[in-house]
Amino acid sequence: MAVDTGVLASSSGLLRICTAGSVDDGKSTLIGRLLHDSQSVYDDQLHAVEKASKNRTAGPIDFSLFTDGLKAEREQGITIDVAYRYFATARRKFILADTPGHEQYTRNMATGASTADVAILLIDARNGVLAQSRRHARIARLLGIKDFVLAVNKMDLVDFSRDVFEKIQDDMEDLLAGAAVHAIPMSALQGDNVITASERTPWFNGPSLLEYLETVQVHRNLPSLPFRMPVQLVVRPHQDFRGYAGQIAAGTIRVGDQVTTYPSGLSAVVRRIVTYDGDLDMAFAPMSVTLTLDREIDISRGDVLSLEPPLVGQKFEADVVWMDEKPLDPGRVYLLKQGTRTVTAEISHGLVLNQIGSVVVTAARPLVFDRYEVNRITGSFIIIDPGTHFTAGAGMIGNAVREDAAAAVDAPLTAAQRIAQLARRAGSDEEAADLVRKALEDLLA
Repeated sequence: MAVDTGVLASSSGLLRICTAGSVDDGKSTLIGRLLHDSQSVYDDQLHAVEKASKNRTAGPIDFSLFTDGLKAEREQGITIDVAYRYFATARRKFILADTPGHEQYTRNMATGASTADVAILLIDARNGVLAQSRRHARIARLLGIKDFVLAVNKMDLVDFSRDVFEKIQDDMEDLLAGAAVHAIPMSALQGDNVITASERTPWFNGPSLLEYLETVQVHRNLPSLPFRMPVQLVVRPHQDFRGYAGQIAAGTIRVGDQVTTYPSGLSAVVRRIVTYDGDLDMAFAPMSVTLTLDREIDISRGDVLSLEPPLVGQKFEADVVWMDEKPLDPGRVYLLKQGTRTVTAEISHGLVLNQIGSVVVTAARPLVFDRYEVNRITGSFIIIDPGTHFTAGAGMIGNAVREDAAAAVDAPLTAAQRIAQLARRAGSDEEAADLVRKALEDLLA
């Protein structure tokens, strides 16, 4: 079985797209127009939107209604939640994530951008680059997106001015430095440069939005990265079989390869690669497989199988998007889920709802990870409030931080340090989570 380890999202592959930008820049309208003009909506959907458009001022068809599905969204004329839409052309398949523009819903924008290959960053030609436009561009860059469409929308309201278009390009140049950027002057409402080239922009000779999306080559290098497989389950159907099941997060594995389990550092040789459809000689990301080894070593859920050494540690730098209305409290201990492992952790300083900040995370147990810019899967984590089980934040790992024993001081432990100490003494991650919950209850009693 041959594998092309330099995988590209070819013109026949699946492309994941998200929109980004400030409120009222026309993101939902653009996606609605794209779906409508590419004939990717059903007749009943079209009739429903035509009927709903009669009492609105957006013309015969309000294209935003194809994506703004929540009642509150339609009443307010804004996007609140992430709306995912699937469509296909003869050349490619697409998944579109229409994300909110309001600062209040920045956390939802980060969710939609987290899996995207390409970000469509919309700018209202009348208003230019706003603070929220810059914020969304920064989030998209933090989340590892390297290909952008700079969609300068509502050009019909500035008489398709080339000077306006080029000024916006210049204003975004530094913010998107290092990324591949394709700028397009367009009118989502009237369809200029959305599906086909517009006669009203004779000075623009680039491809339309759809033409660009059908042909952009996005490098997906997961199979060529070092092999990583977080263990989800130890499979033991009977005494003669012990396998380690999980989804390959990166890289390629072959029968006969010597893998090492982290954080323990024990090694063994892959004897079988088992799947539902039978054994394989080789598997690669993002396949889900069960590996059997030539000898029994101590492996459990949360461990990571690897061919090359990953980063292992309890302390690292990270960029965090805070999603909870309750501010991040550096005096609390949180649950951190990274891959298939959940541990307790402390975070260096506070953040408030929708804020993005650089922090230092200290976990109670060693984690196995890569830098986010190298691998989105092994370099990301979520923060969980142990009291409510609410997903309070999402993080992207930067550099590991070495512990400096000489920096330790003999000072009284804070409440957070005492709770973290309890968690470190626990026999399992589940026991640690229970101890943290009980300690918090005692403090609040």
